[in-house]
Parts: sequence; structure tokens; C-alpha cells
Amino acid sequence: MIRKCIGMLMLLVTFFPVDQSLPAPTQRQETTRRLYDRVMDEFKHRDYEAAMAGFRLFIELHGQSSLAANAQYWIGECQYRTGRYRDALKSFYDVVSNYPLSPKLAASTLKLGQTYTKLKDHENARLMFDRVVDQYPDSPEADIARKTIEATPNPEESTNQSSQEPQ
Repeated sequence: MIRKCIGMLMLLVTFFPVDQSLPAPTQRQETTRRLYDRVMDEFKHRDYEAAMAGFRLFIELHGQSSLAANAQYWIGECQYRTGRYRDALKSFYDVVSNYPLSPKLAASTLKLGQTYTKLKDHENARLMFDRVVDQYPDSPEADIARKTIEATPNPEESTNQSSQEPQ
């Protein structure tokens, strides 16, 4: 853990030298992108704890960036992959609530459904999958949601069928 903290501090020093003034806007955008890409590398290498810390740092430093919603999404993805499903729900809801123009809305809504499934809350999972299909019908996420809906029995249908069976 200490090694990761030192690594993050080194990363900060690399991107924000102490003896320079604030970078110009294009330099700032490049710095923002480099930090985001560096943290994504941690995620790709499955170091979810380091990636989560990096994305949180990214949001602290670049919360107004166009990549902030993506960083919030990836925090949720890290939490999901480490089994922290309740935390993941909060992160995915943060994307949906706080970044209404984000390209990660469909993905976040789909992940909400998948997370509810992991928590065995099939009713809320189904609501999220239906929302993906309704709000983002042409997205790849809608295709995944449709397949999930088709593969999952509807609780209402199974209740109706069992009430129609002879006793």
C-alpha cells in the first residue's frame, strides 16, 4: 500500500512539477489525458486497487474534465470486479446522476443491472436492463441487456404459470 502511495506521489510530481507555473490549456489537456491513460494502464493490468485510487485522484485533480465521468465509471468497474457491489452501485449511479451528457450513461445503466443481479435484486436488475433497452436502443449495451432479459425468466411470468397449474 505504501508503495502504491509513493507511486501516486511520483506520478503527481511527474505531471505537476513544483517549479513550473500552471500549464497552458493544451498542455493541461495533454497532462489530463496522460494521467487518465496511466491509470487505465493500471486497470488493464488488473491492479484494481491502484486503478481505483488513481481514478479518484484523477477526479480530484480534473473533476471538470470531459474524462471525469469515465473515471467515475471505471471506479465502479474496479469495485464491481473486486466484489464491492454496493460501492459499485453508488459509483454507477454517480455517473448517471452527475454526468447527464456522458457517453458512459448506457454502460453505467447496464452495469447497474449487472450489479443488482450480483446482489440477487432481480427486480431492480430488470428495471435497469429495461431502461438500457428503452433509452439506448441502438447501443451495444442494449444488445447485452436484451440478451440478459431473454435469458432471465420474468418473475411475473413464473408466478402466473404456477397459479395456472392444476393442483
